[in-house]
Amino acid sequence: MQELAHFIDGQHAKGTSGRFADIFNPATGEVQAKVPLASKAELDAAVASAAAAQPAWAATNPQRRARVLMEFVRLLNRDMDKLAEALSREHGKTLPDAAGDVQRGLEVVEFCIGAPHLLKGEYTDSAGPGIDMYSMRQALGVVAGITPFNFPAMIPMWKFAPAIACGNAFILKPSERDPSVPIMLAELMKEAGLPDGILQVVNGDKEAVDAILDNPTIQGIGFVGSTPIAEYIYSRGCANGKRVQCFGGAKNHMIVMPDADMDQAADALVGAGYGAAGERCMAISVAVPVGDATADKLIEKLVPRIEALKVGPYTSGKDVDYGPLVTAAAKERVLGLVNSGVEQGADLVVDGRGFNLQGYEDGFFVGPHLFDRVTRDMDIYKEEIFGPVLSTVRAQSYEEALGYAMDHEYGNGTAIFTRDGDAARDFANRINIGMVGINVPIPVPLAYHTFGGWKKSGFGDLNQHGPDAFKFYTRTKTVTARWPSGIKEGGEFSIPVME
Repeated sequence: MQELAHFIDGQHAKGTSGRFADIFNPATGEVQAKVPLASKAELDAAVASAAAAQPAWAATNPQRRARVLMEFVRLLNRDMDKLAEALSREHGKTLPDAAGDVQRGLEVVEFCIGAPHLLKGEYTDSAGPGIDMYSMRQALGVVAGITPFNFPAMIPMWKFAPAIACGNAFILKPSERDPSVPIMLAELMKEAGLPDGILQVVNGDKEAVDAILDNPTIQGIGFVGSTPIAEYIYSRGCANGKRVQCFGGAKNHMIVMPDADMDQAADALVGAGYGAAGERCMAISVAVPVGDATADKLIEKLVPRIEALKVGPYTSGKDVDYGPLVTAAAKERVLGLVNSGVEQGADLVVDGRGFNLQGYEDGFFVGPHLFDRVTRDMDIYKEEIFGPVLSTVRAQSYEEALGYAMDHEYGNGTAIFTRDGDAARDFANRINIGMVGINVPIPVPLAYHTFGGWKKSGFGDLNQHGPDAFKFYTRTKTVTARWPSGIKEGGEFSIPVME
């Protein structure tokens, strides 16, 4: 059986803790590899070597740092198919979806190539008599990222690309469920010319996470995962004096107005609700049609589309719509929530509980489910399911529909489908959610904007990627300089003011 390793100081490093986690093939349920789980001592050693390497990297011209990222982009394109296959093998995504995972990370790297411009400070000439003022954006030092299983290529790149472009060294703690692609990314960064020690991949579980939170050298931490863990990391990291950004769970609503194109809305819901088996923080998991007539039309359009979905392993070809969930525990949890929806009175219009794929009976596949007449008090409405389950909540007015999204504790993404520009504009202005789609079901911003949710979906005052990333991974230093001329007089003992 394959045994993975950490990636420390530019090379693979065997684990020394004696602890391992199994890596499953989600399609078959078989253990295909094992990954070492780092001890606190291993994590601290990786941080120490990163700290030793970081000053020279920070002193490197930003344009030269950007050239490493330029070469990294070339290598990502070269190895796209290889990365996608490795990602599918451990996560279960279809190959096109896995390639999209890599591509959306690559686009953030492309944005970070503009680091020389993004790191420019400000300058004021003659702020006072003979006084100039200017600011500098300087690296924090050693920073860390704790990334989830559902995007093992994209989110690590969202974290380490801007951090490294800013001159930091980066400790990546990827998910232990699918760690191969993060290690491959580190190998490609080395091949692109990144000095050893600047990107360290340390595999681990809670022990490694706590070591990151408590290590005094680490100055900043980025996290993506569930809300309870986001709250834990944010509170403990901040208590230790670190800069922390955490992104948690989601329950994304899509409002369907009576004037919407129902075919367009149904297609959008199927793709956004069932793509990647629903294991996306931006998945649409709640449809909110306005009016019973709208709801009836929408359900009528959805049912045949959902029943026609092709579920299977990535090896079955590019026409597979989605694959298995990542673990047996994830499958059990999703089916448990489906059963709770039935018990609590929701109408299960499409029942995927009996789904069985011949030859893959031990895989973690879950058939598609569609609920109608879901209410606020049901578990399937309150909780993030993270599976191929779409709930329909009927609203009798636009204001009621708006309230469903606004009142929910999560505020990651949302969408409205309508032909009415006034309704769309009102929705975008009033909704208390971080990312909004207008006739766009999954409104993930492009790399030059920022990604982040509100309410219990996001913790911290800066978002991921885009300009916010360069603010998060740097500190601003302001310099006031005077070069006196003429006769020097005595000291000033009152606070200086502008004359």
